[in-house]
Amino acid sequence: MFIIMFSFLIWPAHLFASAPIVKKVAPTFWWAGMKNPELQILLYGDRIAACDVTLSSRDVELKEVVKQTNPNYLLLYVDLSEAAPQTFDIVLKKGKKVVTVPYELKARSRNGNDIEGFTASDVLYLIMPDRFANGNPDNDVVPGMLENKVDRNGQYARHGGDLKGVADHLDYLADLGVTTIWLNPIQENDMPDGSYHGYAITDYYQVDRRLGSNEEFKALAEQAHQKGLKVVMDMIFNHCGSENYLFKDKPSTDWFNFKSHYTQTSFKTASVQDIHASEYERRLATDGWFTQVMPDLNHRNRHVARYLIQSSIWWIEYAGINGIRQDTHPYADFDFMSQWCREVLDEYPRFNIVGETWLNSNVLVSFWQKDSRLAAPRNSNLPTVMDFPLTDLMNKAFDEETTDWGGGLYRLYDYLTQDLVYPNPMSLLIFLDNHDTSRFYKKAEDTANLTRYKQALLFLLTTRGIPQLYYGTEIVMAADKSEGDGMLRRDFPGGWSGDKSDCFTAEGRSDLQNEAFDYTRKLLNWRKGNDVIGKGSLTHFSIMSNVYVYERKYGEHSAVVIMNGSDEPQEINLTPYREVLPAASATDFLSGRTVELGEKLSLEPRESLLLCF
Repeated sequence: MFIIMFSFLIWPAHLFASAPIVKKVAPTFWWAGMKNPELQILLYGDRIAACDVTLSSRDVELKEVVKQTNPNYLLLYVDLSEAAPQTFDIVLKKGKKVVTVPYELKARSRNGNDIEGFTASDVLYLIMPDRFANGNPDNDVVPGMLENKVDRNGQYARHGGDLKGVADHLDYLADLGVTTIWLNPIQENDMPDGSYHGYAITDYYQVDRRLGSNEEFKALAEQAHQKGLKVVMDMIFNHCGSENYLFKDKPSTDWFNFKSHYTQTSFKTASVQDIHASEYERRLATDGWFTQVMPDLNHRNRHVARYLIQSSIWWIEYAGINGIRQDTHPYADFDFMSQWCREVLDEYPRFNIVGETWLNSNVLVSFWQKDSRLAAPRNSNLPTVMDFPLTDLMNKAFDEETTDWGGGLYRLYDYLTQDLVYPNPMSLLIFLDNHDTSRFYKKAEDTANLTRYKQALLFLLTTRGIPQLYYGTEIVMAADKSEGDGMLRRDFPGGWSGDKSDCFTAEGRSDLQNEAFDYTRKLLNWRKGNDVIGKGSLTHFSIMSNVYVYERKYGEHSAVVIMNGSDEPQEINLTPYREVLPAASATDFLSGRTVELGEKLSLEPRESLLLCF
């Protein structure tokens, strides 16, 4: 990604045996004309801190040179306020020895406002690249990387999926009707084992070579955009992998929490907003390490903070991604994460960020959303949070018998009555499952009850919020977390040459899978570009006769969902619902039949209607 040039014309060759050698430059390049003119350039090499530093450019101002405890690092802070696109030299001089490092400032191809983030109009499709499709078997094993094999029978081994596998199936995803692909982390995870998931980053500026290259990812984003699909990157600021050069050869011990000594987190992040919590509890939750091989970064170190903030902006500008999902958001330092969100959104005002806020109540989750009254006077500046409590409820509601005062769909109604705790309920990420939870169906035999899935998907795609589907949901893939995380992340059937079935095609799917796929596709494509759902208000009614009724409305158009949460037929009086039933009849989108809206309406067991006005 960068070139190191030596001044051969000045010094005899025998002197270069001890000349400074630069091994890493981060970021590898940057852009002129960014709103924030300050740039940190991190240099890593053999004892380079002993060098004097100058720049060859007249319009790039070297404001500060920071040395760390470790002499192998130099941190340069430069001002680009007056800089035009160019390539200039960073000149390192040690005595008579000189090393020049060319550095490029590119011309921006974006203006910041032209990157559109994901919204409630979108549906995200979550993909773990290693487990989706293997488009290029030649990169399954990369010589020199620590994990040098694939084993599709191993839960925690690499299976060989890659970015080309995703690119090869963009037409499948566009046809399915999702509008955004969210990729689990694609940055380098050069760990000895178990890092197929991507959450132990060893180089923040490099795509893992077993997935592809930086150029391939940029091309994937461009291809996705051409097909009307947005792209979301998964990022991890709380921790990195222990094989990251920043940890193996630390700039200083305060780059990582607890002075770089492993101290296990408690995972009890509710202590961050617990008004009764001790400082010990808070510190252990946020500064403790996720695991021994995932050291916890110290965001209160200004150099760490700047390094991470720049890495995210680099990927946005480089690849034109539309959003970021930030892993383990509450585990990181609140003030740093707030600053990060603010800086990203200042640079890209239409961008979106969703934080993983895995907490067990809407009150705790709401604390983390931008402009939350519960966090005031502090502000997270995080536009979107993940609605884990709703996920738990949805995984119960469609199994239970609904009554007017509890169970089943009453759980959903009751939960949504509490949305006043959120600054922006429409900007919640909602989902039936993801890569860390049991799938919506835990066992394959349970998928025979497809009505459960159909009701849940209808609710997911028509209630408030930004829906997310996990890859394989459309073919009702099943897995139980108790069997291991690797089982939640099984390979998509047909993603590998020689697979027994190819679920990317109708011919390769079973009748049950095709029924689920066709229902999913029908709803997703109805939802796509539908302002009633993407922008509309939500009005709902308390449960009556075991039935849940709600309306989405935008302008003169509306959609009304009527859902029987009982295993018994129900007859409901339509009088209470007249304010959302403006006509004497309506077409049910799901069945295509005309529904008469007289005094009463009869519903079959677990029947759902989607009435369009």
